[in-house]
Amino acid sequence: MSTSVPKILVVGGGYAGFYTAWKLEKHLRKGEAEVTIVDPLPYMTYQPFLPEVAAGGIEGRHVVVGLRRHLKRTNVVTAKVTGIDHANKVATITPEVGEPWQHHYDQIVVTAGAVSRTFPIPGIADNAIGLKTVEEALAIRDRLIANFDRAANLPAGPERDRLLSVVVVGGGFAGIEVFAELRGLASSLLRSYPQLRFEDTHFHLIEAMGRIMPEVSLETSQWVLKDLAKRGANVHLDTQVTGAEGGNVALSTGEVIPTDLIVWTAGVMANPTVVRGGDLPVEERGRIKTRADLRVGTEDEIVEGAWAAGDISAVPDLSGGGVGGFCVPNAQHAVRQAKLLAKNLVAVLRGEAPREYFHKNLGAVAGLGLYNGVFQSGKIALKGFVAWVAHRGYHGLAMPSWERKWRVVGDWWMNFWLSRDNVSLEATLTPRKTFEEFASRPRPAQPAAAEPTPAIDPKSVAKDEGAAAVAPAQKDNKVDDEKSDGATETEAAAKKPAAKKPAAKKPAAKKAASVEPSADTAEPSADTAEPSADTVAEQPTDGTDASVDSTAPKVSAER
Repeated sequence: MSTSVPKILVVGGGYAGFYTAWKLEKHLRKGEAEVTIVDPLPYMTYQPFLPEVAAGGIEGRHVVVGLRRHLKRTNVVTAKVTGIDHANKVATITPEVGEPWQHHYDQIVVTAGAVSRTFPIPGIADNAIGLKTVEEALAIRDRLIANFDRAANLPAGPERDRLLSVVVVGGGFAGIEVFAELRGLASSLLRSYPQLRFEDTHFHLIEAMGRIMPEVSLETSQWVLKDLAKRGANVHLDTQVTGAEGGNVALSTGEVIPTDLIVWTAGVMANPTVVRGGDLPVEERGRIKTRADLRVGTEDEIVEGAWAAGDISAVPDLSGGGVGGFCVPNAQHAVRQAKLLAKNLVAVLRGEAPREYFHKNLGAVAGLGLYNGVFQSGKIALKGFVAWVAHRGYHGLAMPSWERKWRVVGDWWMNFWLSRDNVSLEATLTPRKTFEEFASRPRPAQPAAAEPTPAIDPKSVAKDEGAAAVAPAQKDNKVDDEKSDGATETEAAAKKPAAKKPAAKKPAAKKAASVEPSADTAEPSADTAEPSADTVAEQPTDGTDASVDSTAPKVSAER
């Protein structure tokens, strides 16, 4: 790069990404490097608290950490990194609105995290919901409470049972915690719905393995199963989901569970958008190959200028307690790896040697609803209220920044005295619904005016209808008109030489016969014949009789 200040690009703003940028601000001297963090969301989510958000124990906004608020000296970009060309040290950044652009860097830190891992099971992609974001946790909470509202208006039957049934797929820590928290929320809701009974609610946990919570001992996991059974929960071990269509969950045992809420927690996978869009080395499970010092590469080869941490990376577990020799994807490792990565990156910039990541698992702790939990560290196991206190104490302290800690503790304190605020805000998913329902809209355009009907010629109507339809008075007028017309034509004929049309005077009867019209004008001609005879009788005998006789029938025929 032409600039003298190294450019550091952090891809992803989750645990590892946020803590890396946060600690870089602490360790870098002013002007020593320029740090940019890119993530589609403008905040980091503390995922261990998502089950409590789903149960209404913590306000959703209090489990997220705003990047712009807490990263004072870092360039925050709300967009996606859709391509990494590390050979040229260029990343493609794609915003939600606008055109993508190329970002040049000197050091890249890939901490894009993980997403829910699903299988091609019919209906899961369309009807299930994960538990990796605060938006999903809030949607689960709102759906459960809204279903109670709907079920309270229905009589006992299949539809009410479907609305009051919850299915959680996956028996790991996340699945067990959200399952127990939702079971506790449903029990507390019954006090506000006298129409519903405890027996009307149905909770099912589906686990493909023969046990739950592999992070704890078998004895501890069995205690959790018994505790859930006492609270009316059903756990299906060695069972797989084969379908989730039409409001029904089909199991490999042949059982079908009608439900309106399916929560999927059956594993995670490295963010495929970042992994597949780059040229960094990837291992068989789709994670970026990472050394123990958190640089990308293997023991024998180092990819200079590339780092990785968190769920997207395959970091060797030097303590020997990892699965397959690698650190398991959880918040405990992500946070500690990020802190060491920031120190190692600064050390490399200053020409110092990085340190290797080593962390021995201190134990596992899970909340099972209000005043109930489980803790396992080695052979030491705590259950019930003591474990619940340990769970809240550990994660309360692990929440980044004191500002966030106070907000979370404040929620716990208020709920202790005032109880949880069990109100569904499901309508926030369609915020414009009410406005659209009552909003005034412009009237539809009126059709073009029809063209005016042309005036009807009275003569043509009289001709079409025939003389038979004409009133007697109208007939008399017509005769008078024809008489005057005949007289005019007679005068014109009298002015011509008499020898031009010599014709013998015919009797009146023959003259009437000679003017008999064709069939289609018979009636008008008959009326005309009579006035022609009258006209002849009225003409003076001055030698023009022949002209009058020959002209009158012609006029009548034309009429």
